[in-house]
Amino acid sequence: MADYTAKIKSDVVEFEPNSSHDEVSGVQYGTVQASSYWSTTCNREKKYNILLPAGYSTSKKYPVLYVMHGYWENQDRMIIKGNSTMYTRQIIGNAIAAGEAEDMIVVFPDIYSSATQASCSAMDDANNAAYDNFINDLTKDLMPHIEKTYSIKTGKDNTAITGFSMGGREALLIGMQRSDLFGYIGSICAAPGVTGSFNWDSDKAPYLLFMTAGSNDTVVYNSPVDYHDKFTANGVPHIWHYVNGGYHGENSIHAHLYNFVRAVFKAN
Repeated sequence: MADYTAKIKSDVVEFEPNSSHDEVSGVQYGTVQASSYWSTTCNREKKYNILLPAGYSTSKKYPVLYVMHGYWENQDRMIIKGNSTMYTRQIIGNAIAAGEAEDMIVVFPDIYSSATQASCSAMDDANNAAYDNFINDLTKDLMPHIEKTYSIKTGKDNTAITGFSMGGREALLIGMQRSDLFGYIGSICAAPGVTGSFNWDSDKAPYLLFMTAGSNDTVVYNSPVDYHDKFTANGVPHIWHYVNGGYHGENSIHAHLYNFVRAVFKAN
């Protein structure tokens, strides 16, 4: 973890270039598909979006990145419709086309995981618990579905997770509990409420922890800084990506994704 973090640190940029949002003539971009799976955890059908790379073929296997949304949001937020235009597809496609990121499959789930209601109804402990329950839905239902349905590589070397706001909280919670599954862990403007050791045993550590925060975040304020300080106090190597002028939304998300997709699936 320390070696890989040091290796990629010099490549991290504060802001993604505007050109990363453009669709370039001659470059093929991935295809976004909407689908669903049966969640035994939630006892209902749940939706997700998936970004298949250009030229996707079942004769090849691909690593998988899971990207999670925030409170009140759903599977569309990080790929189709945010507060403004989302350039996720272009940022990832341009990185792959430039040879700076691996061909990958990217999954955008609905992380609200209540067994009694289909969507968030309030910002309270009960609904927080439904978001935190996504670790069970993810590991018991969604990941096996993705493995059966698409041509993927498995194991922590080939699996990454990140998220925005409440999704950033879940990425940290899941990453600390299931580093056997996820070798690359990110968070963007992570919401408060993360608990745990803020550390890993040396034989269970991921390859990368990449945390993004915005200086103008007036939603979660200093929660990401608090997590950064806890990991630092425990001597955990990680990338601290502080976006000056970053707010709780697109400019922090895009800057994170630009860097994170270039850093995943390359430790081995």
